[in-house]
Amino acid sequence: MPALPYPKYGIANLYLFPTYATRDDFEKMTGQVCPPWNSARAPKYWSDPKPVKKFIGPGNIDYTSYDRVWLGQRDAANNPVLEPLVIAVDQAAVVNIPPTGTGMTNVPGADVPAVPPPMRALEPNEELFFDFGGLLTVKNTDLYSQLVEVGFSQRDRDLLAAIATKLGVA
Repeated sequence: MPALPYPKYGIANLYLFPTYATRDDFEKMTGQVCPPWNSARAPKYWSDPKPVKKFIGPGNIDYTSYDRVWLGQRDAANNPVLEPLVIAVDQAAVVNIPPTGTGMTNVPGADVPAVPPPMRALEPNEELFFDFGGLLTVKNTDLYSQLVEVGFSQRDRDLLAAIATKLGVA
């Protein structure tokens, strides 16, 4: 999938599968009844309709894997680190959305981090960066400098640096 024609956009545009904020959202968007909440598992707001078995793990459980998810980790240069996700096939195939509504606070089991959604690979002209407030965002490098940066663009800076080098100016 090519980069979107916007200077920057949310990482949800990289997700391989739709995500659902609530059980009602799941039912409205899919036309299916939301599977029961399983408090023994982490919340999961996405599902893979056709997970591919990649290997058999302990207890003869079928597992699948996805190449990229963001678990909130950063490298030494403060860049986001994408990691692989290994998950049981039966869990990949269903959502696990906690109940919400009147009187539904402190749902047992919902106080742990959710299983992150798998993401597609970045296109050559896309990069991840932390936007205002530390929000992980996707930058379209072809458009970002043209439409978002004020003053000198990255191309201008590169040209000025080349001129300074040629003139021997630090």
